[in-house]
Amino acid sequence: MRNSRADVVAAALRVLDEHGLENCSMRRVASEIGVQVSALYHHVPNKQSLLALMADEIVAGVLHSAAVRAAAGNDPLTMARAICLALRDALLAVRDGADVVATASAFHTGTIAIEQRLTELVGPDGARTLLLFSFGHAQSTQTYLQAAEFGALIAGAGAGDGAAGPRDADPAASDDGGSGRGSVAESFARGIDIILTGIGAERP
Repeated sequence: MRNSRADVVAAALRVLDEHGLENCSMRRVASEIGVQVSALYHHVPNKQSLLALMADEIVAGVLHSAAVRAAAGNDPLTMARAICLALRDALLAVRDGADVVATASAFHTGTIAIEQRLTELVGPDGARTLLLFSFGHAQSTQTYLQAAEFGALIAGAGAGDGAAGPRDADPAASDDGGSGRGSVAESFARGIDIILTGIGAERP
């Protein structure tokens, strides 16, 4: 049975989940679906294009998530906040998801719909700032959780539960080191609110 582009993307995401972005090669993807590497190029011209398709799949549900739908009809800043929170959830749901999506976005090959929607809500500079903060925060969180999972960190120190993996970490896991600053998710929300407050202050 001939594979489709969707099959290739699904296989790439399985490889990503098992091996991480560093080891998500075209050869591994081809092996995952039982074809020669050359067969992949019937569907994607290069790895950069495949990463863009993977990124789009990772964030596909963001704009239609329950949180974003619930915010519909509110002011633009509230809508933008809901999109960023849903984006973070999507990035953290996939191993190295933040790295994949940030890479695609940097080359303007992925997350285009989300950036366009944020641009409609808060302008191009505001949209880019929100995206860069969202990517950076999620990348930092995933890096920490993976280090904790592999035993590279002292249990209980820093951001997250060392027993939790990058895909299923408790979003309420403490990152405050006892400072009372709250959870990883709360720190992200505070950062988004700071950015949106600045955007709101610049509006007439």
